[in-house]
Amino acid sequence: MGKVTSLEVAERAGVSRSAVSRVFTPGASVSKRTAEKVRKAAAQLGYRPNVIARSLITGRSRIIGLVVAYLENQFYPEAIERLSKALQAKGYHVLVFMASNDHEATQTVIDELLDYQVDAIIAASVGLSNDLTERCEGLGIPIVLFNRHQYDDRLSSVTSDNVEGGRKLAEFLVAGGHSRIAHIAGWEGASTQIDREAGFIDGLRSAGQSLFDRKAADFNFEKARSVAREMFTAPDRPDAVFVANDHMAFAVMDVLRFELGLSVPQDVSVVGYDDVALACWPSYDLTTVRQPANRMVAETVSVLMDRLADADTSPRRVALDGPLIVRGSARKPKE
Repeated sequence: MGKVTSLEVAERAGVSRSAVSRVFTPGASVSKRTAEKVRKAAAQLGYRPNVIARSLITGRSRIIGLVVAYLENQFYPEAIERLSKALQAKGYHVLVFMASNDHEATQTVIDELLDYQVDAIIAASVGLSNDLTERCEGLGIPIVLFNRHQYDDRLSSVTSDNVEGGRKLAEFLVAGGHSRIAHIAGWEGASTQIDREAGFIDGLRSAGQSLFDRKAADFNFEKARSVAREMFTAPDRPDAVFVANDHMAFAVMDVLRFELGLSVPQDVSVVGYDDVALACWPSYDLTTVRQPANRMVAETVSVLMDRLADADTSPRRVALDGPLIVRGSARKPKE
């Protein structure tokens, strides 16, 4: 059997060939009655539109490239699922590529994405070099940074308000009566880490305190465990710690309770950042700042659609406030 053509579908449905095209074009205007007739005829004939051929005609692949640095952090699988569904609702599909925070590795991944003729790129917690930004800009391919920003006016970005989130955590721990407050940082080059720590230190400073101890664990689970052992076996250990994301906070809590025999929060208060699903499990019950993932996804898609509709649209930098979620892993302020 040869391939069924749109003309055959049009003849079977009793409509024009352009009507068939509109039915299978996301966002195109077509009446419900016509759409039903065309889809019924297409099903009977076994017709599927040739997406590749259409992309050659329109110059649009309807594919968005998504570059992700890592998936170990539970925040990202959830966010990617939401992004994929939101983009599919707009008639786009997502092509996911893994990269690292290394600029050379990111360059290779972007090269591969460009080979697929993607219409746009979302970079989730991945930094871009100036050369790469200029190249994508020259090709007319919009880029939106998700959960990361860069000091580059050409790049749009969508994040939570990490500075304010860090400040909220500092104020909460101080109000809980803590005086030896430490920080376990993520990857030093990430804007999320830089901003969360800046807000946290500012919050401590406003209360007349400073960091009691600080170590970096690169957003890595095993490094967080190692750092926790070192930090909390010291003779004068912290009485509270802000861990830069929930993923590492779980590792820290496991070490405190199951290796060092410390009680959370009686001996040590632990707070995190993200509010992933695991944070509300009774075994962790983690106090944390919630990243407003649904709003972040909606803003990312909105920014991307605006740039695709009009290349001259000015880049936007969005920072969304996330609430402090108080649970049982940290001492609560007295009423």
